[in-house]
Amino acid sequence: MKKRKILFLGESYRADAITWQNGLKEFGDFEIISWELKTPSDTFFNRIARLVEFSFALHEIKKLIQLHQPDMVIAERTTSYGFLAALSGVKPLAIAQQGKTDLWPEGSILLPFKKIIQKYAFKKATLIHAWGPVMTISMAAAKVDRSKIMVLPKGIDLVKFNNRNTANPDKICAIVSRSLMPEYRHDVILRAFGMLNEKGIDFTLTIVGDGKQLNNLKDLVKILNIEKKVIFTGRIANTKLPILLQESNFYISMPVTEGVSASLFEAMACNCYPIVSNIAGNQSWIKHRKNGQLITVDDSNMLAEEILWAFENSNYRTKTVLKNRQFIEEHADYKINMKIIANKYHELINNVEVK
Repeated sequence: MKKRKILFLGESYRADAITWQNGLKEFGDFEIISWELKTPSDTFFNRIARLVEFSFALHEIKKLIQLHQPDMVIAERTTSYGFLAALSGVKPLAIAQQGKTDLWPEGSILLPFKKIIQKYAFKKATLIHAWGPVMTISMAAAKVDRSKIMVLPKGIDLVKFNNRNTANPDKICAIVSRSLMPEYRHDVILRAFGMLNEKGIDFTLTIVGDGKQLNNLKDLVKILNIEKKVIFTGRIANTKLPILLQESNFYISMPVTEGVSASLFEAMACNCYPIVSNIAGNQSWIKHRKNGQLITVDDSNMLAEEILWAFENSNYRTKTVLKNRQFIEEHADYKINMKIIANKYHELINNVEVK
């Protein structure tokens, strides 16, 4: 197979992006050149500065294309990097929608503009990645050419995220591995565990990661009087996450919006029992009290009750986590899925050259 170059447009530090790029190197022997916007979007003024940077980005990308002569461009997010990739003129072009829809936040004044640039990106793309079925709903609404869409998660490393679970079966050992941002509703989770604490239920709750909600969450832990039972790890190395998952028997995640969660797959692979919010992105993978539990958004009472139900039904949980591991092996194995994706890219490049 001839050595090929791919230009990746997106935030290369993100775990999803690292998985994508590493998989292409490993299974497609691709050389990856990456480019991303430098300005963070954490404050109002930085967001303005990022928009200014975005407006000059195409010039930078075209210089990079001239220098490296990539065989293909891939990009994450249809309304930002995907749009820039579409403007670059390089074919083939693969873009990935990152969430249920990239038209987010729903109340944004930029929404009409985002719809226009997303439509352009969809039209110009050779291949559109939907990492899960939920993403195809908004694509269908946007009248995307179905033949362009590949519905397949990148998958996770099943050797790294293995099922040697060491959690104490007689205690709730829960983990949350989502960034500490408002949309992930860590406060709802903490309030549920506060209720369990009031009932005298023993537990440990490990909250992995960092984010702007950290101080607020630490304050809430004090108010709920559960400081001794909640561990904030802060940002950790990727190598440490599988160990923390293997030391946990419950995985909790309460986002208000979701595309395809690699965090959920990782937890299921490590025999953590999943309890997640009842939204479309989670419904694709979890059926209530069949292979996990679905909780009404922002309902701490229901979450507390369902955690307790699952804890008390240990035989059900034991059978469920084994089935979940098998499901991940069949549908979300990184070595299988990334090989399919890498082969598809080679096919697209060869087709362009033939034409």
